[in-house]
Amino acid sequence: MTKYKGMLLAIIAAIFWGISGTCGQYLFEQRGINVEWLINIRLLISGAVLLAYTKYGQKRDLFAIWKNKKDRIQLLIFSICGMLAVQYTYFAAIKHSNAATATVLQYFGPIIIAIYLALKKRQIPKQKELLAIGLAVTGTFLLVTHGNIYTLAISPLAFLLGILSAVSLAIYTLQPTHILTKYEPSIVIGWGMFCGGMFFSFIKAPWEFQGTWDIYTAINTTAIILFGTLVAFTLYLYSVKIIGGQKASLLASAEPLAATILAVYWLKTPFGLSDYIGTICIVSTVFLLTKIR
Repeated sequence: MTKYKGMLLAIIAAIFWGISGTCGQYLFEQRGINVEWLINIRLLISGAVLLAYTKYGQKRDLFAIWKNKKDRIQLLIFSICGMLAVQYTYFAAIKHSNAATATVLQYFGPIIIAIYLALKKRQIPKQKELLAIGLAVTGTFLLVTHGNIYTLAISPLAFLLGILSAVSLAIYTLQPTHILTKYEPSIVIGWGMFCGGMFFSFIKAPWEFQGTWDIYTAINTTAIILFGTLVAFTLYLYSVKIIGGQKASLLASAEPLAATILAVYWLKTPFGLSDYIGTICIVSTVFLLTKIR
């Protein structure tokens, strides 16, 4: 039962992430919101709320993780290279392309995790892993070029940000496993968000708002902070703690499906046959990899 709980948490988190990405696209395209401001305010508010809940709701010692030098360093690495990096590269990729494309590109993450684990264990990739890598490359090619090697369907910057988002997702999933065994996920992710936001404040101050602020901006920003950040990341890390990073990242494949459906039917994002085929190729690698171990 615990195993299925972990699986369910990962799937719910992925759906919330998909919704969050589409809300971000709406804010960028129709409300002119600055990416850096959104990331900063998202991390600071979510981190502060989660830490307050952990302190007063769960009665946990928030500062125990800072007392151990090794854990402190691991937390700072997670905050900047994991939490902040995956947030910024993902939403920046959305701004320069769209939520569906950026989310699908991010799902190179499980492939990167599989390759990393194979190298770490000094194992030759299995046939299914090689097939998954081939499908991922094919899917990305179709998304980026629409099947024409002489043209790009998205900008080189959007493609680079999407791949960096996948790398950040792999780091976010694998890097904090040690501290997750010692501390509550709410402590790790709460400090990860807050520290990431504080670091990013030196780049973009949270009070430097750009864009149109109205009821629609408020609703979508709240949805991103509450469901796409606070709830989704917490559920995901609880899932990682229960079923492990690789399985959790694979089950999170519901995210690109949710993002694609919302982007196409809500925001009317153009999505052609090659885009659908590319999406199927990349998402299928996730299900293929679940059969390996």
